[in-house]
Amino acid sequence: MPDESAPAATRPRDAALNTGLGRVLLLVYGIFALSASARALVQISTHFAEAPLAYLLSAFAGLVYIAATVGLARGGPRGRMIALVSCSVELAGVLVIGTLSIVDAVAFPDDTVWSHFGSGYGYVPLVLPFIGLWWIWRHRPTT
Repeated sequence: MPDESAPAATRPRDAALNTGLGRVLLLVYGIFALSASARALVQISTHFAEAPLAYLLSAFAGLVYIAATVGLARGGPRGRMIALVSCSVELAGVLVIGTLSIVDAVAFPDDTVWSHFGSGYGYVPLVLPFIGLWWIWRHRPTT
């Protein structure tokens, strides 16, 4: 039987779960975490030799989306740092991989989540880190 005199654990005010828009952002990150990870798992386990770089980058993207989801859901100083680093890595990844996949298409015989700036996903991978970084900045602690 739980001790009812103990204060209930509360989620930090900057956790994305606390507002409607934050919940939508968290849902989209969660979907991308699941889809990128599942895609990479299937690609790596079925035809890794065809495009190992692309498939490993998809797996990396999946890990970045998982970390961003956890950071946004957690909130607080540690969660904010995890989300900030994840969204920054995501933004750099989508810009670098997006550019390389256009400039050197031979190096990417199969698409990654970030290829062509996320065109296979409706450019959501290009827009999502900007929204995530805006969310983190907008909900920073006020001192």
